[in-house]
Amino acid sequence: MPSTKPPVAYHPSVEQVTEDEAKTSTDIDDTLAKIREKTFADSGHAIRSVHAKNQGMVRATLIVEPGLPEPLAQGLFSAPGSYEVLMRFSTMSGDILDDKVSLPRGLALKIVGVPGARLPGSENDVTQNFLLIDGPAFNAPSTKKFLGGLKQVAATTDRAEGAKKAFSAVLQATEKVVEAFGGKSAKLVSMGGHPATQVLGQTFYTAAALRHGRCIAKLSLVPVSADLKALTDQKVDLSDRPDGLRDATVAFMRTHPAEWALQVQLCTDLETMPVEDASVEWSQDESPYVTVARVVAEPQEAYGAALAHAVDDGMFFSPWRGLQAHQPLGNVMRARRVAYEHSAQFRAARNGTPVIEPRDLSAVPR
Repeated sequence: MPSTKPPVAYHPSVEQVTEDEAKTSTDIDDTLAKIREKTFADSGHAIRSVHAKNQGMVRATLIVEPGLPEPLAQGLFSAPGSYEVLMRFSTMSGDILDDKVSLPRGLALKIVGVPGARLPGSENDVTQNFLLIDGPAFNAPSTKKFLGGLKQVAATTDRAEGAKKAFSAVLQATEKVVEAFGGKSAKLVSMGGHPATQVLGQTFYTAAALRHGRCIAKLSLVPVSADLKALTDQKVDLSDRPDGLRDATVAFMRTHPAEWALQVQLCTDLETMPVEDASVEWSQDESPYVTVARVVAEPQEAYGAALAHAVDDGMFFSPWRGLQAHQPLGNVMRARRVAYEHSAQFRAARNGTPVIEPRDLSAVPR
């Protein structure tokens, strides 16, 4: 049920830019550049600085629900309709690791054919990109704190994979102890303690805020079809299977349809539901997630060389490619803007493959 409290109205003042934010964003961009330059030097192929490992791609249809109440019926969701969507599942690191190094997962949605006023730099596009992770909040309250962790990632990129596997196993065991006492450590999970579970069964969140037309919101994508829900927390055997998570995604999608609910959580109190601190989980008791659209997919091949080339080399995903009505908000989102564009430019130049924002998905192999 929607919140009984009225949603907070969006105003530019909900964002608070600090004096040193520009320098921090530049440092993040530079650190991400070091990661991709290292992996390119080692492999001869340019990959993403983060979420480099593709854990499966799914073509689907997004269906906007009819009859949404006015606070929810904003932007992309302002009228019923259906859109092509490409889903790219991933794991967090900037190098391509054995899945036994069990890291947080990500999901990028590229929704195609979306009308409406565009964000700066996206004026000629027809897409809406949403980037989600498998937790309702970030593990760092600000870009400055995030930068510290990112520098550690850069320092260990492409080094001692065997040690990373062993460290990940220890962290997973420690996380089990934490969870046994009713807790969950975002830091442990982000360092490699993520349980080795099915990617498709996860619930994903934007974690950071966006405009929702005249309101402010976070989004989530939740499995709803029975076979998909059955994958939640289902373990994947990674013994001698460095790509076991992707293999599990491919095996499921080859024989099963899938349906997710795309949900919106409206901000109703800027004190308890802040925009600038993405480490704060917004209370679902105060404002629950409400379904605004369905994402449905038919059985298909969710990975292949041609498909991976089209998506991993030929596309990029940025929350800044989309509608003004879904403008990313907060320092984490602002830092992504230039960094993701630079990552795409690096891959295009090194791989000799144009990285474009598609007008349809006809060029994506089925």
